[in-house]
Amino acid sequence: MTDKLVIVGGVAGGATAAARARRLNENAQIIVLERGPYISFANCGLPYYIGEVIKKRKDLMVTDAESFSKRYNVDVRANSEVVEIDRANRQVVVFNHETGEQYRESYGKLILSPGAEPIRPPFEGVDMDNVFTLRNIPDTDRIKAYVDENKPERAVVVGGGFIGLEMIENLVFRGVQITMVEKMDQVMPPLDYEMAALVQAHMIEKKVDCRLGDGVAALKQNGSGITVETENGNEIDCDMVILSIGVRPETGLARKAGLAIGNSGGVCVDDTLRTSDPHIYAVGDAVEIRHRLTGKPVLIPLAGPANKQGRIAADNVMGRLSVFRGTIGTSAVQVFENTAASVGLNEKTLKTENIPYTAAYTHSGSHAGYYPGAETMAVKLLFSPGTGRLLGAQAVGKVGVDKRIDVLATAIYAGLTVFDLEELDLCYAPPYGSAKDPVNMAGYVGANLLKKDLEKINWDEVAGLDPERTVLLDVRSKIEVRTSGTIDGAVHIPVDELRDRMGELDKNKTHVAYCAVGMRSYLAYKILIQHGFSAANLAGGFRTYLAATEKILLM
Repeated sequence: MTDKLVIVGGVAGGATAAARARRLNENAQIIVLERGPYISFANCGLPYYIGEVIKKRKDLMVTDAESFSKRYNVDVRANSEVVEIDRANRQVVVFNHETGEQYRESYGKLILSPGAEPIRPPFEGVDMDNVFTLRNIPDTDRIKAYVDENKPERAVVVGGGFIGLEMIENLVFRGVQITMVEKMDQVMPPLDYEMAALVQAHMIEKKVDCRLGDGVAALKQNGSGITVETENGNEIDCDMVILSIGVRPETGLARKAGLAIGNSGGVCVDDTLRTSDPHIYAVGDAVEIRHRLTGKPVLIPLAGPANKQGRIAADNVMGRLSVFRGTIGTSAVQVFENTAASVGLNEKTLKTENIPYTAAYTHSGSHAGYYPGAETMAVKLLFSPGTGRLLGAQAVGKVGVDKRIDVLATAIYAGLTVFDLEELDLCYAPPYGSAKDPVNMAGYVGANLLKKDLEKINWDEVAGLDPERTVLLDVRSKIEVRTSGTIDGAVHIPVDELRDRMGELDKNKTHVAYCAVGMRSYLAYKILIQHGFSAANLAGGFRTYLAATEKILLM
């Protein structure tokens, strides 16, 4: 236990650590040094204030220095930047931005919570006044003031991650026409390609000009506006630019102090959040932490883990052994009417880590179809092909996505399998769910694959099928084919006519059945194999295939 704790940085990690430390030790001296003017604010709410979804600026303030200090008896010093750590003497050097004074403060234990900083690439024009990044309240004030005063017509948002998508949505709410420039071939890196395509399709519906596979080369002054020059040679005129390329852990102070830095670029900590110095702990976006599924160190800059780490570090500083058991990266983002959420490992990571996996796709209703307002959500489940242990999940839809991903996050955390998902006893009433919840449905499909009750091919395998050996079989209705189109070369036989029309099919070929989402084609598959045909089901159906391939065409 320490008698004097100094915490560098507030917001999620630092403020949580201070409050927890005080609850554990009423007598300790606790000092919070925050380089900015705000000790604790709703970081994740900043884009929504710019978009005027959150109307009042004060609602962003979780607490102020005076209120926090009074409630927790903590010495809170805003505008006080720690510029150096003297580990030998257990002191920090503090610069007071209000007075210009520099002084030393001793510590018994030190908790670092500096967070992460937005990446600001060194291309030409990045320092122009109408080029913005978003990290804190002053950034928010600058962006909102510019939009309020200048009423920009066009903006370029660089990057299609969390902040980029939230800024796109909220600037559209303010009447700004948006072009998104994303160097990757998809938005939302935690999602796999075909799931991200659903998000992008919705953005296009909202008149967002999505430029994928293209990066920014330079920003050029164009009168009072900006011309964005891209690496592919395109030029985009706009009034303002938002850089949301990502964040990097802010480790300058730790590096200068000689603390160990991991290969990911974050501060190395053990399971108690202790750094390479036994008197110094670190939490939040600046640290690399263990992924529960791979066991490897990762950077996951999310508020949930930061809050938990602040609490755990305070426990250990105050003499109560507590460990952080890693993270699985549960996250969600709202994109207009849609929500995209994910947890665990995606397919890209599983391939990189050489972890065997199988994927299952479902398209289920958010609640009972006969009750008004049901919306379809796409779910992708990733699991071990041997045991069925859950490895990751992604979902995109309008209603109920966050609920299902939270259930799946709990299941992954507990080490459950697809067979457990089949049996999960989830609440059901027509306004809230179905007797077969989307989580159950994902489990059914996954279990069917492992039990060999179903063979599948994925959307990206369709183009490589040999027409001499394989037939695509569209089992949707005539109306669906007429209104939605079909896959080139597919034979159309509605599932209800399949038993009577089997004579039209060649038993020497494999028939890959598909419908809208995979349910009717599963029935077609079962009919075909029990009549001596070789067959497979197109995973996720025509909706998954169309979303992914249409995205390719739009690039």
